[in-house]
Amino acid sequence: MDTMNEPLLNLDRLHTTEQGVLRIRRNLSLETDQVVDWCKAKLKQPGASATRKGKNWYVRIDGCILTINASSYTIITAQKEK
Repeated sequence: MDTMNEPLLNLDRLHTTEQGVLRIRRNLSLETDQVVDWCKAKLKQPGASATRKGKNWYVRIDGCILTINASSYTIITAQKEK
């Protein structure tokens, strides 16, 4: 299943933990502390592609993969595509 509807409809629920912020910043070499806002902006981009596998959404955009829990909308991690 490849759709962006559900993640986009739930942008207001998107969040992460303090450890998640640190992990995402480290993995993507981000300079911002506003990681959730950065992720929301990425999700809104036209090229974003979301796939649900089990309990998580995997969103691919700009060479990154964001992993988001499908029920709580917690951003678990993000990494650069290999």
